[in-house]
Amino acid sequence: MMRIPLRFRVTVASAASIALILGALSFFVYTRLQAELVRASDAGLWARAQAIASGMDQRNPSGFDAPDSQAGGFTQVLTPAGQLKASSGSLTPSLSAAELRMIRGPEFVSLAAVRGRPALRAFVLPTTEGQRLFVVVGSSMAEVSQTLASLRLLLVVAGPAALALACLAAWLLAGAALRPVERMCQEAAAISVSELGRRLPVPGANDEVARLGRTLNSLLDRLQGAIDREQRLLDDASHELRTPLSILKAELDLALSQARQPEELAAALLSASEETDRLARLAEDLLVLSRARAAGLRIYRMSTCLRDLLERACVGHEARASDRGARIECVAPAVEVPVDPMRLRQALDNLLDNAIRHGPQVGGLIRVEAAVSGEVATVVMENSGPGFADDLLPRAFEAFVRGNGDVTSQPGAGLGLAIVRAVAQAHGGTVTATNVPGGARLTMTLALNPAPVPGPA
Repeated sequence: MMRIPLRFRVTVASAASIALILGALSFFVYTRLQAELVRASDAGLWARAQAIASGMDQRNPSGFDAPDSQAGGFTQVLTPAGQLKASSGSLTPSLSAAELRMIRGPEFVSLAAVRGRPALRAFVLPTTEGQRLFVVVGSSMAEVSQTLASLRLLLVVAGPAALALACLAAWLLAGAALRPVERMCQEAAAISVSELGRRLPVPGANDEVARLGRTLNSLLDRLQGAIDREQRLLDDASHELRTPLSILKAELDLALSQARQPEELAAALLSASEETDRLARLAEDLLVLSRARAAGLRIYRMSTCLRDLLERACVGHEARASDRGARIECVAPAVEVPVDPMRLRQALDNLLDNAIRHGPQVGGLIRVEAAVSGEVATVVMENSGPGFADDLLPRAFEAFVRGNGDVTSQPGAGLGLAIVRAVAQAHGGTVTATNVPGGARLTMTLALNPAPVPGPA
């Protein structure tokens, strides 16, 4: 059934529903009309019988006034033994004594059709004064049967015609409703990597199809943004790798070009070693970001003293900070928290490195403060200096985003804060950057009771 086109399925479902509705409506109309016709006939028979019984002379029943001059009607006065005392009309059915004994009060009876006589509807009214007699008035059901037959013919002819028209309307309406979807399918099939800017046509109506189109276009926007970011990451990574590789090759070529003194060779090898270290750090950072983008950075939590971790990180950067005339302050509670100490230390190192490189040359202050509240640990790092540029602040945690001067006087690949965000997100937290009077502030939160994280494979 699922292989059948949706338009056909909608039409079949509509046809089945309409057929059920038409069948139920036809049955209701037919039975209702039949009941009304019989009720109207019974009301006339009852009035005629009452009129005859009230005007009948019990001593001479044959002298009653019979108001049944209509065609197909009859009136009879019967004794309990079934003898006919009086009658009028063209039809002369009779009730037997056994049938009359079964009648205890006013009662309607139906007389089946026999040869030469149609089906009849009769009303039997026993008299209660004087001699017990039965007044029987009736009429032919031919007109009722003819009316019902005409209605049946009309329903048999009009029902299928109405069903066919309804199916045609359902087919056309389904086609009109699905036409925007077909256009969106054609446009989606035409979208390729070289034409990521194309979008699906969205109908003007605010219906489900329009919402589907807007949702898919939003998905395409996100996919295009992700592909653009990946392309920028690839371009930036290629650019970052090209520089140290070029320097490394130049140093090696220069060392091999002619005979060199041991001091010159040592200097060349030292420069090559530094560029190799830079390549290794860049490759490691790219690997961390790649894992974070693919399936989330995997962490391994263990109980760690928050104060010890922060103090070790600050001590490791004190020499660099002192060389630039800055100092580092650390305030943290001595509490055990379930975190990944290696990844958190990596994030702290990146934050401190960023603060030292962008702080003032002399008299700078880098303050690291941590706190634990409930199930959340917060690490706040403030450094004096110019802070983030206005255009850089919204993109501070994107890969390869650097401030002015990073490429020359302050080398860096621009991956440090991106790794900080990946570490925070892996711990179920966030990281934000804001400018404050006299410097910048970075706030990292870590969830201490996240969902279980799978261990090493």
